[in-house]
Amino acid sequence: MKRKTNLKQAKPSSQQPVVSKRTEGYVTQIAPKTISRTRQDIATWKRAMAQADNVDMPKRVLLHKLYKDIMLDALLTSQLEGRINETAYASYTIRKGEIVDEASKALCMSRPWFSDLIKTIVETRWVGTTLEEMLTDKNGLLKPVIIPRQNVIPEKGILLLDETETAGIDFRNVKEYGTWLLEFGKQDDYGLLNKLVPLVLFKRFAISCWSELCEIYGIPPRVMKTNTQDPQMLDRADRMMRDMGAAAWFIIDETEEFEFAKGADTNGDVYSNFIRLCNNEISMLVSGGIIGQDTKNGNESKEKVTVGQLMKLIESDKRLAESELNSVVLPALARIGFLPEGLTITFDPQEDTEELYKRTIGFLQYMEVDPEWVKQKFGVEVTGVKAPAAPTGNFQKAPKD
Repeated sequence: MKRKTNLKQAKPSSQQPVVSKRTEGYVTQIAPKTISRTRQDIATWKRAMAQADNVDMPKRVLLHKLYKDIMLDALLTSQLEGRINETAYASYTIRKGEIVDEASKALCMSRPWFSDLIKTIVETRWVGTTLEEMLTDKNGLLKPVIIPRQNVIPEKGILLLDETETAGIDFRNVKEYGTWLLEFGKQDDYGLLNKLVPLVLFKRFAISCWSELCEIYGIPPRVMKTNTQDPQMLDRADRMMRDMGAAAWFIIDETEEFEFAKGADTNGDVYSNFIRLCNNEISMLVSGGIIGQDTKNGNESKEKVTVGQLMKLIESDKRLAESELNSVVLPALARIGFLPEGLTITFDPQEDTEELYKRTIGFLQYMEVDPEWVKQKFGVEVTGVKAPAAPTGNFQKAPKD
């Protein structure tokens, strides 16, 4: 039985979109600042929150600098990139009414920045409000650019050309807003990364303390007693202690003593447990559970439940991306001239291929299946119907009565 569809498909067009040119924008006027790589602590986070909570002039300069700093954490980067990329590179369908527009979909898929634009939309859940500016190169090709988030005051609708100033551009009332200047996210949302800042800072502190423990007590300290009032004996002892790394023995005077000092009683369990706690909390917020990290208490059923929870979070990311794409991005691209008007985008539902295969095998003996559908779903090339196998074995005809 062939699989039918009620969706009509538009014919691909060979025409290239006519895009208005805009090579310079607000982002080119922003004064770049040197990033200071100083040690961050909880006091820094509290100062950043106080600056962002200021009623008269709320600024997120320190907060976004903290966000960039904690993204150096390997676990957080891995968990966050894995979740965001599931949406940014998921398959989708573009329609105009009830008609599938394959030409517009192919055009969007051919532009790497379109996936980056979806990624930027999903990132607003983590970093808060984001301004995206659409620019073109000298050939007229679009290249969206993220305006530095520390220069944006979403509560006031102000874009600062210098993050140290208090006066800027009322970006929501400029003519480019909604066409060349796109805003994503809620105005009063700091993003979920704000909840992860203390966890990453505590984890970094614990790793630093553990490394210091290894440096000091990894090799037991050596102690040598000698006559420090005698310069000759003191120099001799100093030379022997320095050379001990190359030679495991030396000769000392009968008035001298040498011994290894007692090392620390702990092997760093307190730091290991603290780091594990921080890692688990980070994973709980980003992925909805601990996936593949807890090898001691992990099991298959637990992993399946956690992966299912992660899939629900990814579905919510897709719904967020659909909303912003249909209400902000696609209308802006239509006004620019990159896409036709009246388009909508929907992410294709994620299917359980294993379960679908079991069901397909179950009704194959009763119904015919479209070979093209089998190829599309399972990647199996069907060339035709297999002939029934000939009977084997020695059979004798039954004698006639």
